[in-house]
Amino acid sequence: MFRRKEAVPFAFVAEADHFRSNVTPPPRERLSASQIVGRTLLGLTVVAGLVGSLVLGMPSLQSGDSATRQQQSEASDNR
Repeated sequence: MFRRKEAVPFAFVAEADHFRSNVTPPPRERLSASQIVGRTLLGLTVVAGLVGSLVLGMPSLQSGDSATRQQQSEASDNR
């Protein structure tokens, strides 16, 4: 295999603590009441949509013979 002739400078990783900044970021702004209510309503709408799709989709996911019996015509029963 080929070797590199130049050294790879990994010393900067070990000295990373030395270069940390002492400047603190500004504090986060508080959300207003309307923003909190809006986010809550959006979350509830998403959850209600998922629950509704699950409730409406469950009958189609059930496998049973009752669906095949209902699709047979009455003419085939009289034979």
